[in-house]
Amino acid sequence: MHSTRFDLAVVLTEHARLRMAERNMNAALIMEIIDTGTLKDAGNGHYWLYKHLDARADNLLCVAAVIDNVVVVKTVMHHWEPRP
Repeated sequence: MHSTRFDLAVVLTEHARLRMAERNMNAALIMEIIDTGTLKDAGNGHYWLYKHLDARADNLLCVAAVIDNVVVVKTVMHHWEPRP
């Protein structure tokens, strides 16, 4: 997978893959969140990327990632709420 937003490869941890399956999220959806979602800096190269999708009742959908020379997706969440 490759992010057009960051022009970097995207790697999923095993934890992220398990959470994707539990939350009925596929790679295309993860890439949509990464490339078009809201980006929030969590500090030290860690980021929250999140997006509301009208077709889903479990919003907000969020990807927790480390961005350096690749985008490493640590986990994916639903019913997420950004903190101020």
